[in-house]
Amino acid sequence: MNEHLDDILYPPIEPYETGELIAGEGNRLYFEQSGNPDGKPVVFLHGGPGAGTSPWHRRFFNPEVYRIVLLDQRGCGRSTPHAGEPDADLRHNTTWHLVADVELLRKNLGIDKWQVFGGSWGSALALAYAQAHPAAVSELVLRGIFTLRRHELEWFYEGGASAMLPDLWEEFLAPIPVLERARLIEAYHRRLSDPDPEVHTPVAIAWSRWEASSLTLLRDPELIEAMTEPRAAVAFARIENHYFLNGGWFDEGQLIAGVDAIRHIPAVIVQGRYDTCTPPMTAWDLHRAWPEAEFTMVPDASHAASEPGIAAALRAATDRFAAS
Repeated sequence: MNEHLDDILYPPIEPYETGELIAGEGNRLYFEQSGNPDGKPVVFLHGGPGAGTSPWHRRFFNPEVYRIVLLDQRGCGRSTPHAGEPDADLRHNTTWHLVADVELLRKNLGIDKWQVFGGSWGSALALAYAQAHPAAVSELVLRGIFTLRRHELEWFYEGGASAMLPDLWEEFLAPIPVLERARLIEAYHRRLSDPDPEVHTPVAIAWSRWEASSLTLLRDPELIEAMTEPRAAVAFARIENHYFLNGGWFDEGQLIAGVDAIRHIPAVIVQGRYDTCTPPMTAWDLHRAWPEAEFTMVPDASHAASEPGIAAALRAATDRFAAS
């Protein structure tokens, strides 16, 4: 993690509670609470899908003010069953399962309303959750906007971003035979679905390395190493690919078209100007559809929440909402 974050975010803290949410279809989802047990509730929705939470995610929130809830979504992090297992079954891992899981957690924790904080895939899940349950959301903090529209997926996984990252793109193409490269998400899916680790592990690492290498303005070797650890990479790549193959189970453009349901909710949108993973076109489309939300374009950042300019903008948002 960027060493400059110690000057931007709150100091590290430990959770005062950890537990498992018993969700449907045999899923047991890790969650934790930290900060002030009597404070303002906030739920952190991680990216990917399939990335899981990390201890540093607690640090975007003032621990004296916020009751901080972190959740590992289905199939990843410390939740079980884990998508890194050879025979993982993702049939019951969809956006709408995750929306139901977040709402179940809110009810189980006895929370009336909470702030919803999500970046990258977490921004899509936050929008989907808020549009389904607007009365449960006090504010939204969104970063690196991603809504799974077809052209967003084609930009990053079917060749668009190769114009900016041609050397990294060659590495992403390498595991796929030339005749299958016209539909790369499908080609990767066939291999990621194979239960043989000799088949699915190398392609999962290639998938995860492509994303990890593009998340920051300057390549972050520690981030790349963490995201290409084999078991984590298999879960991450399988879940992402599964969601992208199915367009997130959204109608095309659904999340931006649905902003009327949440227009009244105070919100902040934070976007890196040089984000090659989820380029600013999507954040801008959301901003144009939802001008009531505060919009911040960070001029010297790409995608990751660990980049100083993005981290500072996110902390400023949570600090501003802390008093409301």
